[in-house]
Amino acid sequence: MSVKKVQVGNVNCGDDRLFLISGPCVIETESIMMRTAETIKRVSEKLNVPVIYKSSFMKDNRSSADYYSGPGVEAGLRILEKVRNDFGFPVLTDVHYPSHVNEVADVVDVVQIPAYLLMQTSLILEVAKTQKTVNLKHAQFLAPENMSKPVEKVESVGNHNILLTERGYVFGYNDLIVDPRSFYHMNEIGYPVIFDVTHSIRKYGTPSADPNGGARQYLKTLARAGVASGVDGLFIETHPCPSEALCDAASQLDMTELEAFLLPLLEIHETEVKYRNQ
Repeated sequence: MSVKKVQVGNVNCGDDRLFLISGPCVIETESIMMRTAETIKRVSEKLNVPVIYKSSFMKDNRSSADYYSGPGVEAGLRILEKVRNDFGFPVLTDVHYPSHVNEVADVVDVVQIPAYLLMQTSLILEVAKTQKTVNLKHAQFLAPENMSKPVEKVESVGNHNILLTERGYVFGYNDLIVDPRSFYHMNEIGYPVIFDVTHSIRKYGTPSADPNGGARQYLKTLARAGVASGVDGLFIETHPCPSEALCDAASQLDMTELEAFLLPLLEIHETEVKYRNQ
């Protein structure tokens, strides 16, 4: 299957270079956002890895109304725009409501459909009509081959700037499983495929601030399996101090570990590309 390349700013998604989507799970303070961006920029330049910077201005799927959900649209977009201007990254954020779409599309390069909203037709169409790149997060309840259905919704309004992101599916209660067959099925759809490794280790039903809220011991194994399976990009949420993060504290990668984490993955990707191009 020939994969359509999607240009996002200076990042050519779907070519032979592994690209990275990275940043804090949710926008906290401007200082945290800028510190993280500075580290990611340094790693990007050193390892020659193209980066799309990601963070959410709103997390509307927190398990408690008492948990931090972000600074909101206006403050969040202001900070994302500052990151974009100061560091030159294309930026990605997610939307939950059609009413936010146009305001978000004016600032970001990639608009993301959250996994649990993947079948919301009105939301997908509103995002697709902006002609911005759309990142479709694989819903935890959807078979990977059925990702073709939301793709067709985006294509129906003439938008072919599409990214597909795997993040595991629910297996039993409160557990996520990543099936390597999903990378095959999503590759067959014909758009760049990304593996969201940090979300795939979340343990549902446990607060993300609880050390048991994420199975960190599987990060390296899952990331290496995904890259060897031929994904085009990696989605790694990272933070200056994950244990103090206001969302996904048990699954984000410490930003100081990002370079070492990526090094073996780049070697695996290089081998996979040689095999793919034979």
